[in-house]
Amino acid sequence: MTRIDDTFARLRAQGKKGFVAYIMAGDPDIATSLAVMKGLPGAGVDIIELGMPFTDPMADGPTIQLAGQRALDHHMKMDQVLDMVRAFRKGDAVTPIVLMGYYNPIYARGVDRFLADAVSAGIDGLIVVDLPPEEDSELCIPAQAAGLNFIRLATPTTDAKRLPAVLKNTSGFVYYVSVTGITGGAAAQAADVGPEVARIKQSTDLPVIVGFGINTPEAAQAIAGVADGCVVGSAIVKDIGAGKPVAEVLANVAALAAGAHGATTA
Repeated sequence: MTRIDDTFARLRAQGKKGFVAYIMAGDPDIATSLAVMKGLPGAGVDIIELGMPFTDPMADGPTIQLAGQRALDHHMKMDQVLDMVRAFRKGDAVTPIVLMGYYNPIYARGVDRFLADAVSAGIDGLIVVDLPPEEDSELCIPAQAAGLNFIRLATPTTDAKRLPAVLKNTSGFVYYVSVTGITGGAAAQAADVGPEVARIKQSTDLPVIVGFGINTPEAAQAIAGVADGCVVGSAIVKDIGAGKPVAEVLANVAALAAGAHGATTA
């Protein structure tokens, strides 16, 4: 059992949906980013998704691309990302942390070294968007052997033929991408998402969490109502990029979390 598994077991016992918040590590600088990160659990965040800055973020829209660039401009590298996690863990040993990003920085570090460092720092799971199931031996299987959940993305184009491959070595939860496109794009629609989540859940017992296109408490509630929870990223990152005070960023996160937690099963 990982922290992610424990979190979903707790949410199920409470009859609640989960809320996952994404921030970019080091955006706009390490101190501010860490202050936001430390405040997320108190704002109602169940799982923290921490972006690894990368120069070519193909799945991300302008908001998160700019966040990554701001972090890179402040010389944010893998060592600093892991140091942020270590600093967070000094005050919080419970909240799950999922690293999200691309394979290149992991490959450059070396898989064995990266996994050892990630586990030591207190990481619980990985989302690596550019490693398909055909490459599971590269990182997914070693990560799971090291005790990390490897979370796979399913999309509106993941058909019945492809879904078994996507689910085969997935653990922790399934991340359903609600729209075809990049982060921060079209708004997610519960009427479209609900049937897709139901289809995925026919093939797995894992929680299904929906992300992309969720930027208001009302949207968080609607989408969480047809899934096991939701992810909000761009709306939070946009507040950080606008230079809003940490307290204001966290107040907006709390409103989003309250929306998700207020959802009921459809």
